[in-house]
Amino acid sequence: MKKKSSTQFNCFSPPVMIATVIIESALVIYTIWRYKMDTLTKLVVMSLLSLTIFQISEYNVCAGSGLNAGDWARLGYVSISFLPPLGFHILHILAKKPNRKLVVGAYVSMVMVITYFFAYRSAFSGFQCTGNYVIFQIGKLASIIYGTYYYGWLISALFLGVRWANELRNAHESTTNRLRAVRAMIIGYLVFILPTAIVYSISPNTRRAIPSIMCGFAVLFALILTTYILPVTERRNTRR
Repeated sequence: MKKKSSTQFNCFSPPVMIATVIIESALVIYTIWRYKMDTLTKLVVMSLLSLTIFQISEYNVCAGSGLNAGDWARLGYVSISFLPPLGFHILHILAKKPNRKLVVGAYVSMVMVITYFFAYRSAFSGFQCTGNYVIFQIGKLASIIYGTYYYGWLISALFLGVRWANELRNAHESTTNRLRAVRAMIIGYLVFILPTAIVYSISPNTRRAIPSIMCGFAVLFALILTTYILPVTERRNTRR
């Protein structure tokens, strides 16, 4: 099969998918062992599991293990559908915002999107394994719905994160760790959004591979969650 472009993104190859699964699985185990299982830690664990399941699904779309490729693709999309509301919820907890109507809205929209992908069996029209990443082919309507849902909540989280960070900047000294955690969350979003945007700008024909590419970079976000945000909030598990 000839490639239309000479641009290579080998960092999204199957061996790296496997390595990513190992890293994210290790982070799940470490987080459960290291930190107290309060609401924040549970949300982080769920985020890590969502990323791990997507990587496993992505790999098996092309490896052909167990389920058929269409079902693996569906499972992958469902798993990453959890990420926007989970991240939004984490941000609210870090900033200690009591009014969480938007969080509820994020979860409601998540349920609607997941229901759509489960109920509408023709949402996925196919897939393509390029050797460097996986292209998920979904219908035009499904693409618009999912893009609006996913990027809408990501952009909202970034906007509110910056706003809340500014509010915390001049607050009492006791909010210092909160400020650091909120800023880290903003950086966490950016470390997998910006590289994806750069890849897209270099090669626009990778648009259909955005979920694969974005979750390849999301391991950086996972590392920030577990090695910086949780430690800075001092939620250590005392049963060590």
